[in-house]
Amino acid sequence: MKIHKFTFNPIEENTYLLYDESGSCIIVDAGCYTRGEQEELTNFINEEGLIPEKIINTHGHFDHLLGNSFCREKYHIPFYIHKDDVDMVAGADNMAEFFGIPLKPISPPDGLLKEGTKITLGKSFLEVIHLPGHSPGGVAFYNKEQNFLLSGDSLFRGGIGRTDFPGGNENNLIKAIKEKVMVLPEKTIIYTGHGPETTVKIEKETNQFLL
Repeated sequence: MKIHKFTFNPIEENTYLLYDESGSCIIVDAGCYTRGEQEELTNFINEEGLIPEKIINTHGHFDHLLGNSFCREKYHIPFYIHKDDVDMVAGADNMAEFFGIPLKPISPPDGLLKEGTKITLGKSFLEVIHLPGHSPGGVAFYNKEQNFLLSGDSLFRGGIGRTDFPGGNENNLIKAIKEKVMVLPEKTIIYTGHGPETTVKIEKETNQFLL
């Protein structure tokens, strides 16, 4: 499985495209907002000869949903998110407006994720890990074979996601990270929702929130 990172929209959110030799791909956190960003995503998909299968979201904050409607309409693919963040999807346009970013209402998800859900891509799969705290339905996507985790906004290099939004809880977030992420192999690469990648080892040794 290959991973390509895009950084999109005014919030500088990381969108990931996962793909393999089958030619299928999954869009994680579709954040493309401007026409130029939409073209950047579609051009890469076209150049690699990929066929998008689905959109999966680590959580329901608007900056991770800004390209959601475009991708669903462009590729006629379903969108999945944890059940506890469905209400956030419904209110994403209002949250975006608060940040001065126009966004049309987003249609409800086509399916729901939960702890332990297996998301397949060709011969590989991602396991859903529920990490509530940044949002009630925050999740990470873990691939054991290749030792990587897509953490969304739950965990960053040297930090954790902010917990002052509605539904946030710092204690719950730290507990979830320690019990579900820090127990993974230390070489596990963590692809974050904003900023650079990190590893379990680095966060164990340096993240002040987890020491």
